Amino acid sequence: MTERNSISPRRKPVQARSRERVEAILQHATLTFHDKGVDATSMSAIARRANMSLASLYRYFPNKPAIVKAIAERHVEKLETMLKNRLDRFGPETIVEVLLDVYFEFYRDEPAYKAIWSSVEAMPELRELDLSELRTNASDLDAYLARQCPHLPADRRWSASLMVPRASGSLLRMAITLPEEEAKALLSELKRMVRAYLDQLLDEEKG
Repeated sequence: MTERNSISPRRKPVQARSRERVEAILQHATLTFHDKGVDATSMSAIARRANMSLASLYRYFPNKPAIVKAIAERHVEKLETMLKNRLDRFGPETIVEVLLDVYFEFYRDEPAYKAIWSSVEAMPELRELDLSELRTNASDLDAYLARQCPHLPADRRWSASLMVPRASGSLLRMAITLPEEEAKALLSELKRMVRAYLDQLLDEEKG
């Protein structure tokens, strides 16, 4: 992959000033993506909003996909921290409700989340990041199911672990586009659907 097509930052900030500059770029890019969408945002627009020259922006990021990737990676890290902090305080009987509440709150409150991840899914060069996030989420659920359903075949358990976060994520991203009451109603139905599916797996385990 040439530097022009790279999705990695051009330089890793070491000095405090460089770290602050990268932070400013990502913050302003996030706001611009939130306002205009990723497709309608140019590198020039990001540079203007960050109050820097286009040449300065290119010193840190070679292209727009590299900026999208950097923001998406921050989303993943932040969401994983939120999930860990919340799950540490709740038992397995509430795992579905806790997980879906955390995802919904994050999707709703994080600026530009929907715009960023729609682009991650659409950009061929970023699809591996999307799959990596899915595998991480699936691994957590797979570990939970392995404890709850130790006799469930591993291949079926893994398929379930992939399906639940992917299907739930799609519905939750739709929910955040709806009026609040409709979104909450959809979230409640999603919780019932996922809980019923997991309960069926548990029943098969007992049977």
